[in-house]
Amino acid sequence: MRYGQRMGSIQYGGSADPIHVEDRALAHLKVVIATKLRRQESFTMSWKHADGDAVGRSTIWVHPSIPLRFVFDEPEAGPLNARWIEELMHTANSTGGISLIDEVLETQE
Repeated sequence: MRYGQRMGSIQYGGSADPIHVEDRALAHLKVVIATKLRRQESFTMSWKHADGDAVGRSTIWVHPSIPLRFVFDEPEAGPLNARWIEELMHTANSTGGISLIDEVLETQE
C-alpha cells in the first residue's frame, strides 16, 4: 500500500472513539495543530466522518490542556506539502477553526 492510503487516528481527551483520518492528511494536520498548541491557542477542528464511521461530520474544541495523540498506520513519515500546510493554517486562523480540506497541490510555474 502506498503512503497516503492508510488510516491513522487522533485520540483526543478521554474519548474512547478515535477520530479516523487518512495518514497523509493526519501528518499535515499534526503540523498545524502542534503549531497552534505550541502558541497556547485554542481552536475548533471540523471534519467529515471517515468511511466506515457513522455518516456525518463532527467538531471538537482543541485546547492545550487536553491530551492529544496522533496515531499513524504507516510506520514511516512521508514528504509534506508546504502549500497544504499553509492552507490548513489559514483555516485554523479563521473563526470557523481548522477544516480538513482536500490537499492543495503544488503548482509548477
